[in-house]
Amino acid sequence: MRQPWVGKKVFVVLCGVVIVAATCFAQKSTATTTHPKKKSAKKTRIAKAKKRGQQKIDNSRIEAIQEALIRENYLKGEPSGSLDNATQQALQKYQGDHGWQTKVVPDSRALINLGLGPDHDHLLNPETAMTSTPAKPHAQPAADQSDGQSQQTH
Repeated sequence: MRQPWVGKKVFVVLCGVVIVAATCFAQKSTATTTHPKKKSAKKTRIAKAKKRGQQKIDNSRIEAIQEALIRENYLKGEPSGSLDNATQQALQKYQGDHGWQTKVVPDSRALINLGLGPDHDHLLNPETAMTSTPAKPHAQPAADQSDGQSQQTH
């Protein structure tokens, strides 16, 4: 025959084991998060972002832009070679008058229109080299059918 106190005793022991196991598991999981991690011997590098592209306009280029803006009556005075407020305003007005963006950064179309486009001196045949986009093709004229015959390839 079973005694009633034995079942209660087993139940209490099992609950105690579960509580002890849960406490041990909780201590292990919090112990790993509260302690600082060991640093590896490998040094970590912080990568600096490289600046790409042209960062500022060269003074000689600014002077050429100023000369072109003076020639086009958008700027008065002598070219200084520095991107001053008057040059910025003249460039913005020139670009705005032509329907281009009006940022301080020169629009490539504005530079080409001012005669400051890319240099083609390095080309072997600058007269015939395709250095710009081709013109849109025109509509082909209708074949001459005055004699009543169409042209055929043989």
